[in-house]
Amino acid sequence: MEPGLRIHLVETSSRANGPGLRAVVWVQGCSLGCPGCFNPETHPAAGGIWIPVGQLVDEIICIPGIEGISVSGGEPFQQASALAAFLRSIKEKSQLSVLVFSGFTWDEIARIPRSGEILANIDILLAGRYQAENRLARGLLGSSNKEIYFLNPKYSAADLEAIPDAEILIKPDGTLISTGINPLG
Repeated sequence: MEPGLRIHLVETSSRANGPGLRAVVWVQGCSLGCPGCFNPETHPAAGGIWIPVGQLVDEIICIPGIEGISVSGGEPFQQASALAAFLRSIKEKSQLSVLVFSGFTWDEIARIPRSGEILANIDILLAGRYQAENRLARGLLGSSNKEIYFLNPKYSAADLEAIPDAEILIKPDGTLISTGINPLG
């Protein structure tokens, strides 16, 4: 059986979730329970929809004009096997950059099975639990304890400084989606 990811939402056009125009995949499921999390609706593991990795990759790589993909959550590393397959396929089939947000620290990620394969397919990793008492809400960092890892020379800190803190997207059906690092909190 093909691996799949449990997904909360896919946004095809965002400028507040990484460098340039990006697709964003919010995975469903997170057991970390960070107080004040901006995405609590992504926490229940049984929520969202299950999408086969191949189908998700095919949908993303044909989005016109995007520079990359950002994976957020929920907690992406809690679906490590499917995340590894997804990111490997994105890199094999496209030139898209990959940014991943995680509530785990680097040391915790290193202990997750398949983490080496996952990290090999990431350009930027933002790691560490959100801490409301250390709220920062800029430069893609929700709180000041989070760490940014540039896993190759494609991007630098200057690229992250140019990203807006948030955006409001108006969908064709009139639905509003607020994304970014929650500057309103």
